[in-house]
Amino acid sequence: MQFKHPELLYALFLLLIPIIVHLFQLRKFKREAFTNVAFLKEATLQTRKSSQIKKWLVLLTRLLLLAALVFAFAQPYTSNLDSFKTEKETVIYLDNSFSMQAKGNQGELLKRAVQDIISNVPNDENISIVTNNHVFKNTNISAIKNELLKLDYASNSLTAEAALLKSKTLFNNKKGILKNLVFISDFQQDQSDFNIEPDSLTRLHLVKLEAVNKNNIAIDSAYISETNANNLELNVVLKNSGTAVENLPVSLYNDDKLIAKTSVNLNKTNQTTFTLPKDQLINGKISVDDSSLQFDNSLFFNLNKASKINVLSINAANDSFLKRIYTEADFNYISTTEKQLNFNLIDKQHLIILNELDAISTPLISALKQFSAQGGTIIIIPSNNIQLTAYNLFLNSYGAQFSNIITAEKRITTINYSHPLYNNGVFTKQVKNFQYPKVNQFYGLTSNQASAALQFEDGKLFLAELNHVFVFSAALNSDNSSFKNSPLIVPTLFNIGKQSFKIPEIYYTIGRENTFEVETQMQQDAVLSLVNEDVNLIPRQQYFNNKVVIHTSEEPSTAGTFSVMNGIETLKNVSFNYNRSESDLVYRNLSASKNVMVSDSVTKIFDSIKSDTKINALWKWFVIFALALLIIEMLILKFFK
Repeated sequence: MQFKHPELLYALFLLLIPIIVHLFQLRKFKREAFTNVAFLKEATLQTRKSSQIKKWLVLLTRLLLLAALVFAFAQPYTSNLDSFKTEKETVIYLDNSFSMQAKGNQGELLKRAVQDIISNVPNDENISIVTNNHVFKNTNISAIKNELLKLDYASNSLTAEAALLKSKTLFNNKKGILKNLVFISDFQQDQSDFNIEPDSLTRLHLVKLEAVNKNNIAIDSAYISETNANNLELNVVLKNSGTAVENLPVSLYNDDKLIAKTSVNLNKTNQTTFTLPKDQLINGKISVDDSSLQFDNSLFFNLNKASKINVLSINAANDSFLKRIYTEADFNYISTTEKQLNFNLIDKQHLIILNELDAISTPLISALKQFSAQGGTIIIIPSNNIQLTAYNLFLNSYGAQFSNIITAEKRITTINYSHPLYNNGVFTKQVKNFQYPKVNQFYGLTSNQASAALQFEDGKLFLAELNHVFVFSAALNSDNSSFKNSPLIVPTLFNIGKQSFKIPEIYYTIGRENTFEVETQMQQDAVLSLVNEDVNLIPRQQYFNNKVVIHTSEEPSTAGTFSVMNGIETLKNVSFNYNRSESDLVYRNLSASKNVMVSDSVTKIFDSIKSDTKINALWKWFVIFALALLIIEMLILKFFK
């Protein structure tokens, strides 16, 4: 037991006063003469004994009464002595990912958790609260109550392991502090390991909020599956994590106008297809009705007017194979010789091909370097009789060089499947044995910075990438190589062309590193912006002569279709959607968790934390005890004979 005002305990010395009064009374018994002396002696002894017992009882009750009053004014209390004396710090992790939209017994899990935090944490207690996209450090509930009530769901969810590490960084570095970490989440299953290491000064409290309904329907993805002269097929993939659904309506909108509707039977996964006109601007939205999670009920996409990639081929050899690859449907292909080259065309291109030139002139080298520095892509196909000095003058700028020609038949046997040219679905599986193309002679190509795409059987480079400069080490004419007749040539050259200008996809996923390019001419200090009804933001961007490369990741943070604006001019539309990783309502099992307290209620956890350091005030009991003693004393004085 401890005292709030221990100095008042000195008043206990006042208990000596009633003791002195009772021990040194001046009152004495007087002797009276009486005939029957024996009888009076016996009566006198009994009276004196009864009087002494009564006085001692009164003395005892008065002493206890005064002591109880002194203790009451000293305000005694009890507490957990170690916890009470230790400095405390509380950090709360509140999961506001989309899976917390699920409904529990008292409404949406996130909204209920916010209300419980506000109700159970004292308004003036110093705490830190961290969510997936906000941090409130060293504050109190009164200061952030309104922000908590307005807290929305975050598009960038953290894994359980990342959230735990992020929460621990908010604790003070001081030693000897009792740390309480309250981790509030539905603990949806993710790819991370949720390892909890024991810590004597950190008490981890896990609050696992349970959803009542674990069924959820999601629009997983959409893609163009087929294109013809007039139409294209839009394939939509749907997923279901609960009970099978029959005749689920799926609607397709262009802006706010319903343009198509169908229905599907959905067990685990299914697909449906919409036919759309080709070369028509569509700001699309696919939607389903589902009462569970709301974020995955819609998927935005857009179809812009077709953009073609500009390709310039500078030829000293037959380019018919290039014309068959870079067709009019996707490319603006221009063919010329070096003598007839109009240098003004170079800045307008996305891809330039040097098709078996014997030499590269100094003006062309200068123009190509500037073109490459502005983000352009170059393909170099050497002839059988190149001027090494001229070629190496250009290649040395990229850390590479040709050595003398080697006359020996070599097969092209190694494909780098992880290279960007081939990792986008070109191959359904890695082919180990196929009709290997071959060359009769080739140049030695050396570089410490090259990324190998294709290699000969002895490991030497056949096709290497040097910062968007693709270099073949051998001529591709039919006399020297069978590569033109190989199935490899079309995906190789076509993908180089496609990647030379990244036309926006039909949609992007928020939270991933996204890159696309917009062809435009910019004024000095001008920037492009992404705009829709609610948002106007300036993304990270890089300007080149005839295009702007735009990078997005966490922003925009809301799903929808955005216009790429150059001032008041709309250049393109780009759609963004939330990541669908939280659509599957599968949760972690915390029953085996050690060194932690697990609960399904925020209130229970905070009651447990309070009980560890709870102060039990006892002064009321001492007042009650004093009143009881006063009543006992009055009863003794009145009824004790």
